[in-house]
Amino acid sequence: MVALGIDQLLDPYRHLIDHKRIGLISNYPMTDSHLVPVIDRLQGHPDTTLVRLFGPEHGVLNAAREGEHVPFAEDLHTGLPAISLYGDLKAPTPDMLEDLDALVIDLQDIGTRYYTNASTLYYAVEAADTANIPLIVLDRPNPLGGQIREGRILDSAYRSFVGMLPVPVRHGLTFGEEARLIQGLYFPDAEVEVVPMSGWKRSMLWPETGRPFVPPSPNTTNFTMTLLYPGTCLFEGTNVSVGRGTPHPFEWIGAPWADGHTLADWFNQQHLPGVVARPVYFTPARSLYTGDLVSGVQVHVTDPGAMQALKTGVMMLLAFVTLYPEKFTIATPEDTEKRRFFDLLAGGTALKEAILARDIAPYFEQAQQEVRQFHQDVQPYLIYPPEEASE
Repeated sequence: MVALGIDQLLDPYRHLIDHKRIGLISNYPMTDSHLVPVIDRLQGHPDTTLVRLFGPEHGVLNAAREGEHVPFAEDLHTGLPAISLYGDLKAPTPDMLEDLDALVIDLQDIGTRYYTNASTLYYAVEAADTANIPLIVLDRPNPLGGQIREGRILDSAYRSFVGMLPVPVRHGLTFGEEARLIQGLYFPDAEVEVVPMSGWKRSMLWPETGRPFVPPSPNTTNFTMTLLYPGTCLFEGTNVSVGRGTPHPFEWIGAPWADGHTLADWFNQQHLPGVVARPVYFTPARSLYTGDLVSGVQVHVTDPGAMQALKTGVMMLLAFVTLYPEKFTIATPEDTEKRRFFDLLAGGTALKEAILARDIAPYFEQAQQEVRQFHQDVQPYLIYPPEEASE
């Protein structure tokens, strides 16, 4: 069974926080192996003073909607200051850190470049470096494992809060390994201490860790959602619903003008490994097509180890552009913001161009080459030994 970074911090690595005043970037879904919130564990630590909390997207309480700016507040549970890093600030300011001996960060990444916790990690490294205090990173499993990588590397011209790091879409790194990558590429003088997990192997998907899956954000509902997210999140840059406002965000995909039976038939005829689509009808309670009856598909994962997450989502995009060329849009000429958002998610324009041309093979051929090079380049930052690598 895997011991998490927080478990390790409170036993073999407790010297990192003993007799220190610390700030914590985290939220209540982050728990130890017994499902006790990390915030509680550190506030209750007898030899450490937890001074203030910092919250990523969705806030310390993990209750805000996606994209919603979270105000500064007093934490309802601990009474500590809860400072938002998803609003006017993306990083703690120097005056917020000047009375601290260390900054601790414990957040769950879900293995996909779009997930904004990795961007908060980047700004945490930068802030700790500027304040000249150590950053202690508590590691957690990558739910998608540490072997399979998919997609092209981020084009630096499309760097944003939904894509900060030069990694593939599905990157195969743990949160701690991302911290080492950030330090190595951008802040070589920063003092970054990663508290590793015990018992985690790169071949492990989340169920193999032996730990319950605690949703780290409001729409990260279950393990299946994390498997699909590298592909289905791309629909955020289109006029198709990704199921926000339903029980199955990023699993249900559809639009009022689509036919789920036709979509499912077309998709299943592509014979992608490890996934099957079925028709589904839903009415989003919010977000795109609020209150409208939507017809679409639910993508079911039948073999998590075989499924190709990014290709699954791209093939579903190809289904829409093929079956509904007059209605499906990645963007319209007037909708420059959404067009830009798709490209920010994709990390460049190549994927959009491939989908609109209905020829995705060259994109994935180039992605394979970039993944092979990334596999070599990332070796110095790995914490857990490579097993047999996959692409």
